[in-house]
Amino acid sequence: MRIGFAGLGVMGYPMAGHLAAAGHHVVVYNRTTAVAKRWIEDHKGSLAATPMALGNAAECVLLCVGDDDDVRQVVTGEHGLLKSMARGSVIVDHTTTSAVVARELSAACQASGVGFVDAPVSGGQAGAENGQLTVMCGGAVADYQQALPAIECYAKMVRRLGDVGCGQLTKMVNQICLAGMIQGLAEGLHFAEQNGLDASAVIDVIGKGAAQSWQMDNRASTMIAGDYDFGFAVDWMRKDLKHALNQARESGASVPVAALVDQFYADVQAMGGNRWDTSSLLQRLRGSRGRS
Repeated sequence: MRIGFAGLGVMGYPMAGHLAAAGHHVVVYNRTTAVAKRWIEDHKGSLAATPMALGNAAECVLLCVGDDDDVRQVVTGEHGLLKSMARGSVIVDHTTTSAVVARELSAACQASGVGFVDAPVSGGQAGAENGQLTVMCGGAVADYQQALPAIECYAKMVRRLGDVGCGQLTKMVNQICLAGMIQGLAEGLHFAEQNGLDASAVIDVIGKGAAQSWQMDNRASTMIAGDYDFGFAVDWMRKDLKHALNQARESGASVPVAALVDQFYADVQAMGGNRWDTSSLLQRLRGSRGRS
C-alpha cells in the first residue's frame, strides 16, 4: 500500500517505521521538516511538504498529532488532506481527541467520499517502538477493514468498538482507569516509605498478588527512584482527562476519582513536572523531598 503518515513524534516516528519495515511505501509529513527528513534517512520513504501533498500520494493516511485543533488543521485546513484525497481512500486518526471532533471530521470525510476511523492507541512510547500497541477503533466496518492491514503493523490488539467516536470513548475509559490506578500505586508507595518499609521489597511481594498491575510491574521501581524523565507526559494525560471529564459531564457519568486525580496532575505541573511521566503522582506526595 501507499500509506501516508502525519505526525512523527515519540509515538508516530516508530509507528511509521513499522509500516516501512512491513514493506509499505510510506510518505511522511511533519510540521518540523527536519524530523521527517531524519525519518526518511532511517527508514526510506518519501516526504510530503503539506498534508494536501500527503493525501495526494496515499490511499490510506494515518495521523498521530496533538489535539482536536491539530487534527482539524491536518484534515480540513487550507492545505488539508481532504483537498486532495481520492474517493474511496481512508483516514485513520491515532490522536487522542474528543469524540465530538471525530464525528465532525468523519462527516467532512464522508462528504468527500473518504472513509474515517478514529483509532486512539495505548501502550506508550515503548509499545510504539516494539509494535505492541492496543488500538481502539470507531468507524464503519468497511473503513475499519480497509485500514486494518496498516494498523496491524504496530498493534498487538486492534478492535472496532462501534461507529465513529467509539474509539475515542474507549480511550477515555482507559485513561479514567489509569488515573485511579496510578494514584493508588503512588499512595501505596508513599505509605510504605512513611512507615519505614523497604518499598522495593513490598512491591516484590504484593506484585505477586491481587494488587499486581502493568503500572506496578513497569513503573514502581522508577517511582521509588524518583525517575520521571521519560514516558507519557503529565501534560498529555491532563489533555486526555479533559476530554474524558467533558464527556462525563455531557453524558451524566460520575467520575469523581478521575476528576480528583486530574487536579493532582495540575499540582505536578505546578511543581514543574509538565513533561514528567504520569507516574510522578508520587512526587506530589513526597513534596519537598524532591527527585533523586
